Amino acid sequence: MSVLVIDDERSVREGLGAALRQAGHEVDAVESLGAARRFLATRTPGCILLDVRLKDGDGLDYLLDLRRDLPLVPVIVATAFGDSDRTIQAMKSGAFDYVTKPFDLDALLAVVARAVRVPTVLPVAAPVPDARLVGASVRMLAVWKAIGRATASMAPVLVTGETGTGKELIARAIHEHGPRADEPFVAVNVASLPASLVESELFGHEKGAFTGAAARREGRFETAGSGTLFLDEIGDLDLATQSKLLRVLQDGVFERVGGQAPLRLRARVVAATSRPVAPHEEGATLREDLYYRLGVITIAVPPLRERKSDIPLLVQAFLARRQGLRRAISEAAMARLAAHDWPGNVRELLHVVERACVMAGSEVLDVADLDLPAPGPEAVEGDETSLNLRAATTRLEIDLVKRALVRSNGNRAEAARLLGLARPQLYAKMRDLGLAMPERGSSKE
Repeated sequence: MSVLVIDDERSVREGLGAALRQAGHEVDAVESLGAARRFLATRTPGCILLDVRLKDGDGLDYLLDLRRDLPLVPVIVATAFGDSDRTIQAMKSGAFDYVTKPFDLDALLAVVARAVRVPTVLPVAAPVPDARLVGASVRMLAVWKAIGRATASMAPVLVTGETGTGKELIARAIHEHGPRADEPFVAVNVASLPASLVESELFGHEKGAFTGAAARREGRFETAGSGTLFLDEIGDLDLATQSKLLRVLQDGVFERVGGQAPLRLRARVVAATSRPVAPHEEGATLREDLYYRLGVITIAVPPLRERKSDIPLLVQAFLARRQGLRRAISEAAMARLAAHDWPGNVRELLHVVERACVMAGSEVLDVADLDLPAPGPEAVEGDETSLNLRAATTRLEIDLVKRALVRSNGNRAEAARLLGLARPQLYAKMRDLGLAMPERGSSKE
């Protein structure tokens, strides 16, 4: 199958061309959008690999043209800038997938193989920027992709994840990147409502429906209108209300408490939970039929300990947004943040950094300002996640590389996997750190 590579870096075009040809693909490569337009005017490839930042234009803008003119040709978007906004824009605009530079060739070849095997058409939507979502790790990249795809549907969404992982931000992103962005976003934490008032809060009530109901009141389903209703901690909902919610989702109608007139459900429902809810999970709190009705689209938000490479991005984004005295953070302080397990996830991280900003005596946050316990030796030796170089500071990098090489018995491919890098990235890092590269053939690959 033929692949068109659009990239303004000659080394990238030549390297990808060689790898793709070795995998059995026919390859054409062009260096600009203008050259791509001329090529596509006469030929149609089986797949397009499109760089985002090109000298004569933005690849994401051109992606919209490709989806309009060549809707059956899968487009894989590639960029060195792995931010959430561009990932969501790419997936919303109809990209088949999104990969970041420097490439993991094995992963990229797998994406190309899927693309040429299964032509996919996704609806085109105008990109909407969102700078509040932060993360460039593999786990969060999957979340950004899921958000982009979820905006193309009005189906219910179930967001799962531990407390403090940012589930409401995910729900808001789904709303704000979708066609209902101008409609209300109504959030309700069902766990905070007294059991006797849950039904009235959600569906509303008529005057005199119960003691104290002095006037008719609209519920959250009504106030959400044609927007999005976000039901947080849905796993805490009592079984009786779960049954009524299931009927609303199935039939698309509901009644106020004490009323008989059916009201049409117009809002999209996005639910979230930190509890086990899937039927196969021990202690699941949702009815099985409600779980499948809510989880038409399921987005699992990873805990911070499983995406520690995002900690520097989260901290820098928080410091950039913070009002008042602008703070910086020392390498040692960042290393301490990377070594912590973060049971409270992103919420705990932001609390620690906010407290440090308030209490610090200088403009640079240091270890003493963080009020975190000293990490034990297992913080480096007991968890592969902590061997991710993107989450480490320069001071720890040499030690981490050496530990990874020892643990992998000199196998550089395995060491790169432990460190969360592709092999070329590991080699570049070793050169940058002044670590001797083994002679070719002297260590296991």
